[in-house]
Amino acid sequence: MIPVENIPVEWFLVLSTLLFFIGVFGFVTRRNLIAMLISTELVLNAVDINFAVFNRLLYPGVPDNPMLEGFFFTLFSIGVAAAETAVAVAIIINVYRRFHSDQVNRIENMKL
Repeated sequence: MIPVENIPVEWFLVLSTLLFFIGVFGFVTRRNLIAMLISTELVLNAVDINFAVFNRLLYPGVPDNPMLEGFFFTLFSIGVAAAETAVAVAIIINVYRRFHSDQVNRIENMKL
C-alpha cells in the first residue's frame, strides 16, 4: 500500500477535476432530482479535495506549526454539504408527495 505522502499532488488534482466534471455532467444531463443531488455532492467533494490539496501545496511538512486551514475548510464544507443534503431530501420528499414524481419536467407544473 502506498502512503499518502508519496502520492503526487497532481494525481489528487486530476481526481478532483474528474469528480467535478462528472458531477457537472450528471447535473446537466439528469432529470431525476435524486441524481441531480448526487451530482451536486460530487462537485462539493471535488471542492473538498481541492481544499486539502492546496493546503498541502502551500504548507508542505511544517511539523512544529502545522497550517491546517485547508483541512478546516474541508470539514466546514462537509458539514454544510450534510445540511444541504438533509434540506434537499426533505424538499424532494415533499415534491414527490405533491406531484407523485421526482422528474424535473413534471415539477414545471408548479408554475401554473
